[in-house]
Amino acid sequence: MRALFITLLLATPALAETPIDGDEFEDLVTGKTLTYSNATGPYGIEYYAPNRRVIWSFIGGECEVGEWVEVPTANGPSICFTYESEPNPQCWYVYNDTGQIRADFVGSTGGSILYQLAETEPLVCGGVGA
Repeated sequence: MRALFITLLLATPALAETPIDGDEFEDLVTGKTLTYSNATGPYGIEYYAPNRRVIWSFIGGECEVGEWVEVPTANGPSICFTYESEPNPQCWYVYNDTGQIRADFVGSTGGSILYQLAETEPLVCGGVGA
């Protein structure tokens, strides 16, 4: 009987996580500069300004101004970013992992995931802080 219970427990899928919505995301990030990493190491830095505006830079890259919006999907809300050089939305399912952000790229079958490393000092773009 115990073996049957353990087998059933292992066969039961875990409860699916629900992505956070735009209001919760806004509360978590506004006024902060966050550094993100992927599976291979540091990836980029983003400053979250009021009114859902952002400034993004890949590590060692140039800064880009953009904005984000919440977009509903069948799997829950996604947070979609557009930038000056990339007007096509880049959408992510964002999760609040005890105050830290984890973002899963929408439509990625290869597991494109970013993890918040730290809240950092203001982002400096061409000598101008954000």
